[in-house]
Amino acid sequence: MKFGALPLAEAQGAALAHSIVLPGRGLKKGRVLTGDDIAALKAAGIASVVAAKLEAGDIGENQAAAMVAAGLAAPGVDIGPAFTGRVNVYAQSLGLCVVNRDAVDAFNLVDEAITLSTVEPYTVVAPKQMVATVKIIPFAVSGDVVEVCAAKARAASPFQVVPFKQKRVALIQTRLPGFKDSVLDKTVTTTRDRLTALGSALIAESRCAHESGELAGQIKAAIANGADMVLVAGASAIIDRRDVIPAALTQAGGKILHFGMPVDPGNLMLMGELDGLPVLGLPGCARSPKVNGYDWVLQRLCAGLPAGPNEIMRMGVGGLLADIPQRGLPRAAAHEAVTNGSAPRAARIAAIILAAGQSTRMGTVNKLTIAIDGKPMVRHAAEAALASQARPVIAVTGHQPDEVKAALKDLKLTFVHNPDFAQGLSTSMKAGLAGLPPDIDGAVVLLGDMPRIAPGEIDRLIAHFNPVEGRAIVVPTRKGKRGNPVLLGKQMFLDLARVEGDSGARDVIAAHPDLVAEAEMDTDGVLTDIDTPQALAKFKSAPRPREVA
Repeated sequence: MKFGALPLAEAQGAALAHSIVLPGRGLKKGRVLTGDDIAALKAAGIASVVAAKLEAGDIGENQAAAMVAAGLAAPGVDIGPAFTGRVNVYAQSLGLCVVNRDAVDAFNLVDEAITLSTVEPYTVVAPKQMVATVKIIPFAVSGDVVEVCAAKARAASPFQVVPFKQKRVALIQTRLPGFKDSVLDKTVTTTRDRLTALGSALIAESRCAHESGELAGQIKAAIANGADMVLVAGASAIIDRRDVIPAALTQAGGKILHFGMPVDPGNLMLMGELDGLPVLGLPGCARSPKVNGYDWVLQRLCAGLPAGPNEIMRMGVGGLLADIPQRGLPRAAAHEAVTNGSAPRAARIAAIILAAGQSTRMGTVNKLTIAIDGKPMVRHAAEAALASQARPVIAVTGHQPDEVKAALKDLKLTFVHNPDFAQGLSTSMKAGLAGLPPDIDGAVVLLGDMPRIAPGEIDRLIAHFNPVEGRAIVVPTRKGKRGNPVLLGKQMFLDLARVEGDSGARDVIAAHPDLVAEAEMDTDGVLTDIDTPQALAKFKSAPRPREVA
């Protein structure tokens, strides 16, 4: 790959190394320069640009990222689309992300140009949480390097997400004289919360004296009554393999697999089994909701992964959990990570369909209800939004709301009515934004008169969205020309609330050129709207374009 200052005569087709602001427009870093871009640069008096140009055998960053990521396909994960040289990988379900550290290292040792990052091994992950990312560092990389990395990924899968299996769990607590019931009650609540976070259920709780014979009967009864796992919280900590809890397990016909673990807190945990089902003697710290070594074992058991002596004795690295307040994720419960926002995850993007206009340029008919390929025009945009990753999908009505709702009947939409629709497009956009849930990161704003928008194009906007990397606004382009719909991050919502009249988001986009990313599309659907009878006739006479998946 050539990199450096290029005269404009040689710059067409090269990727721009640094953003350039021109009168009335901006050229973002990474943009592949077109003939129109070269003309604009010349008009601005610029004679050369710093750019990267591919040579024979080179592969562009997005294609390279996609090729490498294809080799990372693994159980329990979804591979995202390539954008800016990056492909993100997401969990399909609640579970444990199992990472092969040697395979990740082997991948990253191939070449500095291609990197793979993952969450820590055995991280609890929620659906759509990011678990890994591939990044191509330069704008292009040798095809030979790409093939080596892809081969490494295929040969030894660097990671997978193992979903949690629902376990039916029984809790047995022993008592000594003076032991408070309030402590036992709190242990029940804490245990139930732990299990719920892992997709399992506490089906039974019982209490008995801290005596091996009575406890043995309780353990046998729990298994007989359908428990997949038994947890025993003793009134006194286990201090030896011959103590009350291990003795009770042996009397019940079970066996001790391991006692103790190199995790603090959690050292005094007993791992055993009865009839092939796990029986755990809990450390005292299990009564607290704070993360401890017992959590690590419980998570593996709920995922159906091995948690025997070999696995437990390998938990020492990273096992010092005591007095480290920031030690939440990766071992904390998945629901806590998602709730407090600490877990990397896919952005939560909604869709707003603007369907409130009076369509005065179309004449007396409401253009949104005109049949296109056998469906009302607005229904095409709604079905595309519902087939995309965007959720929720909100339709803003105004003019003839009953007719528009009828055109969208049986679709899983949220309707918001805009009584001020006659005051311009901005009022419908504000009404849609007001109807969004508070945890949304951004919204794709779709026009109801664009029937050729495809779900894959909406998903491509979402894939490009990353406010941390300066992509808080994403606009679609077709051969360098900007179109619709537009994705706007939550940080833009206050600015949008100040917009008046019919300008929509145009002024907000123009005011923040440094936050705008362009996503090139494969069809003219993002440029095609139908406002007039002439436009409708031209549209109906044009050949049907290829759908974008």
